[in-house]
Amino acid sequence: MDASAALPPAELISSAKVFGGFNRRYKHFSPTLGCSMTFTIYFPPTPQGSSTVPVLYWLSGLTCTDENFIIKSGAQRSASREGIALVAPDTSPRGLNVEGEADSWDFGVGAGFYLNATQDKWKNWRMYDYVVKELPKLLSVNFPNLDISRASISGHSMGGHGALIIYLKNPGAYKSVSAFAPICNPANCPWGQKAFSNYLGTDKSDWEEYDATVLVEKINELSTTILIDQGGDDNFLSNQLLPHSFEAACKRANVPLLMRLQPGYDHSYFFVQTFIDDHICHHAKALKSLF
Repeated sequence: MDASAALPPAELISSAKVFGGFNRRYKHFSPTLGCSMTFTIYFPPTPQGSSTVPVLYWLSGLTCTDENFIIKSGAQRSASREGIALVAPDTSPRGLNVEGEADSWDFGVGAGFYLNATQDKWKNWRMYDYVVKELPKLLSVNFPNLDISRASISGHSMGGHGALIIYLKNPGAYKSVSAFAPICNPANCPWGQKAFSNYLGTDKSDWEEYDATVLVEKINELSTTILIDQGGDDNFLSNQLLPHSFEAACKRANVPLLMRLQPGYDHSYFFVQTFIDDHICHHAKALKSLF
């Protein structure tokens, strides 16, 4: 179904003031996913002399909902200062009761991997189209104070994977990208192999369409540097995340990358909290260059 067709309106669930702006959570029916979905927006105070604010999409990781980043990251302080809205969608369809969807924490519910599934059983798992097509359209219809033409994207773990592939597959649509501990080479790690084989089938050429390490070598030119922070004490570093594979691919493709290995930090939101201001500033620079 065309996600740009008439979309049901977004319904406000909750609102709370923070750093002069508001966290507001919404629900809506998604034609793309075939179920009700939630998302949260942090609306910063509108900068003086402006009627709209740019958008930073945040994609969360395995087991997360739209609330994890909003509650745990502390990103609102910097977003308020920079005048950037934060948009955090959920991580998968919910409530469809597909057999096996909740059998494990790393697949199914809470583990959409930001792709479009091709296997019939998982046909509703179309988080790529939801994030890239439906959600921006929904925002433009419901929230005229958000300037979706000025957008950047970021994420953590599975969401870092999502941010990287969405940025790389849509040149010019996002002004900048960053990630915390992203799954950089999912075709070669257990999390990715489990998800890809179930969602996409066994043809590994289909997996490459959602693997940042493969996609980055197909890029002709990037206007901004990719920013990645990775904790040095992350338990998933060597077997699941594989950042050095992505770093090597960027070097081969002459793609600008700032890969920061942060000693002592793990995979948690304590790590995200510590460096989130740097990421907000990274995106603000790209977004404000368009004013």
